[in-house]
Amino acid sequence: MRTVAVTLALGTAVFAAGAVLVEPGNPSPPATASAAAGARPAGSLQALTARLERLPGDWNTWSALAMASIEQARTSADPATYAKAEQALRRSLALQAHGNTGAEAGMAALAAARHDFTGALTWATKAVSSDPYNAAAYGVLADAHTQLGHYQDAEAAVQKMNDLRPDAASLARASYSFELRGDTVRAAELMRRSLTAATTDSARAFAHTCLSTLALEDGDARTALKEAEQGLRAGPADPALLDTRARALAALGRTAQALADWQRAVDIVPLPHLVLALGEMHQTLGHRPQAEAQYALLKAQDTVRASAGSPPDTDGILLEADHGSPARAVALAEQALRSRPFVAVHDAYAWALHRAGRDEEALVQADQALALGTRQALWHYHRAAIHHALGDDAAARTDLDAAPALHPLHARHARDLLERIGTRP
Repeated sequence: MRTVAVTLALGTAVFAAGAVLVEPGNPSPPATASAAAGARPAGSLQALTARLERLPGDWNTWSALAMASIEQARTSADPATYAKAEQALRRSLALQAHGNTGAEAGMAALAAARHDFTGALTWATKAVSSDPYNAAAYGVLADAHTQLGHYQDAEAAVQKMNDLRPDAASLARASYSFELRGDTVRAAELMRRSLTAATTDSARAFAHTCLSTLALEDGDARTALKEAEQGLRAGPADPALLDTRARALAALGRTAQALADWQRAVDIVPLPHLVLALGEMHQTLGHRPQAEAQYALLKAQDTVRASAGSPPDTDGILLEADHGSPARAVALAEQALRSRPFVAVHDAYAWALHRAGRDEEALVQADQALALGTRQALWHYHRAAIHHALGDDAAARTDLDAAPALHPLHARHARDLLERIGTRP
């Protein structure tokens, strides 16, 4: 499903991350923007560049080249390629200023990749205006609305996308709408339909990633493992699938295998949520030097992010809250929330406030994070700890019951919390 359908990453380390994706939860931007405008499929960077040498006025191919560059940024973890993508998109728009849905959707995708979600909304709105019957353009619009906290507007855009073209991309976005609302049964049904409709290995891998994540949210680690392994048979080097398999293995107590999967995923592409998971797995196993090495890498990535003027992401906030300075985590969260009032950011802000000893404020943010009914185990654990700090152990137990598949480090903390609740008068 490598079309201009570009969604934001949401979910366990994926959906919550907010990266620009082909489908919700897949950490892979689309390889081409040309499909949104009814153009030719895109190829590799080399093939696209060769075509432009022959046909420098092909505005569709310039858009496709831009999307391939965004894909390269994902696989290389090098955001410098975003500048190349923007240059290609500007060239496409210069060649075809009106009705260039592919380039407009590409600009929305690029803005979202840079966490400029207001800019993403502006460009996505232009794409829809250019072609109101283009399903992929509504997908980009839904992505922007989601990250800006406009959930009803996002759902309306997803519905329109499915009305126009109920393909794998549309069904995946619909699945995520239900996941955000906590309806994992309906979300899984739609994701299985997306898997059936998928026409590429990457789309099928993405669907298995999401199905594995949904199973974990339901506390079914064995099904989660089965889904991840099925996807890895076709794509053994897919970092998202390695991540979901690691989480399933960890939930089953197979920590050594989980550690190996996270290490391999980071070796392929050191995305922040993978680096954080690996570091915390090392910490769980008592490998303090290895854990600190991963935290140092993530802090270095955050320094690069800050120097580029990009807003903070949740991984950096949680890193500071748990392994650095809670006060800095609060400042980072406040900065992030100004440009991205998404549920995952509310959760990170809540945790930062809790770690800084500001629990009454933290509870307000934790409630906002879970207001839609999202079944994110980590978020429920965070609110449980906040409730406990405020003396409401009954509410803390309720949230802990809703956190069935935590990372081993947080699972240990959750067990400790339950023991404290049990001994409190």
